[in-house]
Amino acid sequence: MRRPDPAGPDSPTGRARSGPDAVDPGAAGPAAELLRVRRPAAPELRLFVLHHAGGSHVGYRPWAPLLPPEWEVCLVEAPGRIGRSGPPCRTADELAGALLRGLSGELDRPYALFGHSMGAIAAYELTHALHRRGLPLPEWLGLSGLAAPEHHPRRVSGFDLSDDDQLRSAVEAMGGTPRAILDDPEFWPLLTPVLRADFGLVECWRPDLDREPLPVPLAVYGGERDEVTPPGLLPGWAARTTRFLGTRLLPGAHFYFQPAPTPLLRLVVEDVRAAR
Repeated sequence: MRRPDPAGPDSPTGRARSGPDAVDPGAAGPAAELLRVRRPAAPELRLFVLHHAGGSHVGYRPWAPLLPPEWEVCLVEAPGRIGRSGPPCRTADELAGALLRGLSGELDRPYALFGHSMGAIAAYELTHALHRRGLPLPEWLGLSGLAAPEHHPRRVSGFDLSDDDQLRSAVEAMGGTPRAILDDPEFWPLLTPVLRADFGLVECWRPDLDREPLPVPLAVYGGERDEVTPPGLLPGWAARTTRFLGTRLLPGAHFYFQPAPTPLLRLVVEDVRAAR
């Protein structure tokens, strides 16, 4: 029987430094998988959507019909998702490398990146990796549910990744995961290795605060009641780009765009068009 795809949590704390002195994201390893959920004959823009920790592309499939028909919508699947080959990435640099390998042949037309929480880390580090290599940069970068780099490290108080009960409680508290997933005695053991790897990736991320601002238009999104990434931690992203488009807050918590993504996607479309 096919199980529902989980929408999992993120818990940012920083330890491992990311930047020019970190592990080369172009090194050999698994590649992220690309799933095209809309492919116009002559797309005006290619939008890559990067999922959160513990999740996969499936939770973002409903976005495609809500976006402009002239956009090619590509959902990006990180390595190690249930049913996919390869282990999950353990660091942000490994994930950026997997994205670089998976997307490098897809940068032949104007494109944009959107990532939520862990996906925002991935989008940000990928953009820096592309910039270092002189590869085509996105025309727009959208980061959701992720504190500005200077506010790391952070952690969920008392959270122990190795403890199943604490892991389950943390996932439930952050929202975004159906209760049926948490209570499923067959699916939960399959999900826990992915959750531990993804949580560990976010917790060990320590962004390089000395990097030059990205020459990419950047917009930031968040939930007004987000306790994982409080709204006050978002505006600092203005210092990480040469063209900050602003902070957009919407009603809700960390997964503020569930179950109705339309308000967020309207803002995304407006910001992408303003950036171009």
